[in-house]
Amino acid sequence: MRPVTLLSLLCALAGFAAEPKRPNVLFIIADDWGRGHAGAYGCSWVKTPNFDRVAKEGLLFLNAYTPTAKCTPSRSSILTGRHPWLLGAAANHQCIFPPEFAIFPDVLEQHGYAYATTGKVWAPGLALKADGTPRAMAGKQFAQKKAKPPTTGISNNDYSANFKAFLDQAKPGQPWFFWLGAIEPHREYEQGSGARLAGKKTTDVDRVPAYWPDNETVRGDLLDYAYEVEHFDRHVGRALAHLEAAGQLDDTIVVVTSDNGMPFPRVKGTAYENANHLPLAIRWPKGIANPGRKVTDYVSFVDFAPTFLEAAGIAWPTTGALAPTSGRSLTDIFRSGVDGRSNPARDHVLIGRERNDLGRPGDVGYPVRGIVKEGLAYLENSEPSRWPACNPETGYLDTDASPTKTFILHARREKGTDPFWELCFGMRPGQELYDLNADSDCVKNLAQARASDREKLRTQMWAELKAAGDLRAIGRGAEYEAYPSADTKKLRFYERYMGGELLDANWVRKDDFEKAPLK
Repeated sequence: MRPVTLLSLLCALAGFAAEPKRPNVLFIIADDWGRGHAGAYGCSWVKTPNFDRVAKEGLLFLNAYTPTAKCTPSRSSILTGRHPWLLGAAANHQCIFPPEFAIFPDVLEQHGYAYATTGKVWAPGLALKADGTPRAMAGKQFAQKKAKPPTTGISNNDYSANFKAFLDQAKPGQPWFFWLGAIEPHREYEQGSGARLAGKKTTDVDRVPAYWPDNETVRGDLLDYAYEVEHFDRHVGRALAHLEAAGQLDDTIVVVTSDNGMPFPRVKGTAYENANHLPLAIRWPKGIANPGRKVTDYVSFVDFAPTFLEAAGIAWPTTGALAPTSGRSLTDIFRSGVDGRSNPARDHVLIGRERNDLGRPGDVGYPVRGIVKEGLAYLENSEPSRWPACNPETGYLDTDASPTKTFILHARREKGTDPFWELCFGMRPGQELYDLNADSDCVKNLAQARASDREKLRTQMWAELKAAGDLRAIGRGAEYEAYPSADTKKLRFYERYMGGELLDANWVRKDDFEKAPLK
């Protein structure tokens, strides 16, 4: 047996010490925070100094998209790394999550990570194991710390304090994944809070999207939304401070994003640019080269799961539990050090939707598939004879109640017709094409004028969807609509309401319901 020399011992110790330490992950996600509404994106009327810090000390993504702009399917894509339309029932909002699909935090736990959460993780919906017992999607939950909310629409969950409570009990040396899920700026808002509590003025809003009327009602609604975004951002700052105080800030991947666009007509729940295109900043000093970059690569929420697993040293195929991912790790962008586009292959994302809220005959959805590529967005509406925001006579249930919604509905009733109503609630053609560089609001449909671009995008989109196994691409789209909603109290909402049953649609107002079907 050879003697162990001091030199060989030192070399062995050096090799052991050189093994990379597995990073923690702090995943901070807002509920309904829309594209561009942060200082880092040049927005002056929404103050987000803490998001801006993450972007400055890490990466600011300019083309980050959720596949589906609704809470449950968006979060399903994050947790599984798969497009929602590849998740069976989980293509739908308020679904019964299929037990056969594993989620990446469970895999992290199996490899030694702690998994904990506060606030909204995966919801609304029902998650069950194969034996029908409840399935925990949220790990160990921290919700004891409360704070007096500044408005009636804001949660009393002290998100950052609950994150600190987790840090205080975390085992030394054990890596962790913590999901901090705020419910802001989800509706409803305390009307006038933006002006009253933050001193905001309606003239602060630099631009109202072309699909809404530019008036005091809409601008005031935007200010109330901004106030809730700023509440979320304050918790981002406090969470960073807790990490710093614990000496773990630079050992942690910090992600700040949102699940879908803002809760306004023609945004949340649709497939337009402002619905799916979202804020995203990532900070990781030990894994990101040349921080402070602005990334123009197209990235999708299906990329999060493979990123976190790779950072943890876990190869996706070896997990044995996770279905193949639709995404790819973002670490190529982290390492590149390049401003702008670093990977030419990241030139597009796929988007779409199935059933969001109930409110159509037969509980059917409004299926859409789309592709966003190099500044063009192509959308294909599979059932254009259906109402996109659910039927008018049942309250346009796929659009949350708001002063903006109320104003637009009243304008149509008073005048008989209204261009903003048509944009927000009217029926859509089967094909839509938009030049996002000239028309980011998606109000000028170029599907007929630019037929060549339309067909190129359409061909690529359906080829990729078919190859992946999208049921709608192989003629089995009706299967998505056959999956029952987890919201059993509202099943057959349309038939029951039209039959005279008084149903509580708690996310819309009674005044949202038209007195009779519209043609």
